[in-house]
This record gives sequence, structure tokens and C-alpha cells, in this order.
Amino acid sequence: MIRSCSLRLVTCLSKYHDFPPARRCLSSKSDASERIWKVYLSGEIHSDWRQVIADGVAKKNLPVILTSPNTSHEDSDDCGAIILGMQQERPNWDKIGASMNAIRTKTLLSEADVVVIRFGEKYRQWNAAFDAGYAAALGKPIITLHPPSLSHMLKEVNASANVVCEDPEQVVHTLAYVIRGELPSPRDGDAFVPIADRLGKGNPNP
Repeated sequence: MIRSCSLRLVTCLSKYHDFPPARRCLSSKSDASERIWKVYLSGEIHSDWRQVIADGVAKKNLPVILTSPNTSHEDSDDCGAIILGMQQERPNWDKIGASMNAIRTKTLLSEADVVVIRFGEKYRQWNAAFDAGYAAALGKPIITLHPPSLSHMLKEVNASANVVCEDPEQVVHTLAYVIRGELPSPRDGDAFVPIADRLGKGNPNP
């Protein structure tokens, strides 16, 4: 049996577990002259955060292509051994798989306009931390995504990020603002006070 990880570019969205390597979230309402943004989704693979972002991007008709690493844990572990042959030692098995996966990761991350990096509570995502450093070295805009409980552990990573989000919906709203200047209703609801009203205008000079 051949396990397939084919590259597909589609306009519709399927279930999270079948999240394709590349997905173009456009509609007939999108302006053909708009820039197409490439957004790389790095990080944990055990929840549906990628699908939530994909659904949100599609709902807003944003001109975005979402890419990601191979999100099949088993395939990413075994790809090298399946293609090149089984290895007697675990380090060799991991090395050939990691090197093969790195072709995809380095290519898509280097092509990205924005890199979103998700850290979850259940597992330590060493690969995500590596991607964050790699993206920072390339000068890529970074959006981190994680629960507040991880803020202290990720303070150095967050210091290099442009935006720190707590949920996937905030990532979608950030992309909508960056791409089209669209803002959602304030997260704080009626408690929100514009900065000019709260602290005064920033520049008193005419």
C-alpha cells in the first residue's frame, strides 16, 4: 500500500485530518488584483487549530494560501524508511526521516510571507521552536499561538514574534487586518476604550 502525501491546491476545505499541504482560500468575490499571501502553519498536530484557521480564512474570503508540514505523525516518522529502506538503529531511522521532511519544511517556510507557530500544552513541540528560530533568522513575520499558561516558557520566542495569539480566531483576525485592514468587534466588548479617549492623543503638536 502506498501512503500518499500529494500536493493539492483547492478552493474548498475538507476535514482537519485531511489538511492538504497547500490550500488556496479564495472566492469569486476576491479582487483578482489582490496580493496572494502565503501563510505557513507550523506546530502541534494533535488538535484542529489548522482547520479553524482555514475555515476562518475561507469565510472571510482572504487571498491566502495555507501551507504546513506533513501533519501525519506516522508518515513523518516512517517516510525515510519506507522510501529508502528500514534501518537497524533508531537514530538512523529518525535521521533519514527528518532529513526528508526538512525538504518540505525549509522550502515552504522560506517561501512564506507569514509564519504561524502553534505551541500546545500536551506535548513539547521542539520542532515548532526550531521553526520559530529558523523563521526569525530569515526575517519572516511571526505569529505565535499558544495558551496563556505557556507565556513564560515561550517568552524568548514571543519576544521575536510580531503577534502573540491565544486562539486560532485571533490569528484569522490578525490576517484579515494585515491584508485588508478589517477589524473585528473589540475582544473586550463594551469595556474597550480607544487609546485617544483613555490616555489622550499621542502627539499634541499640530
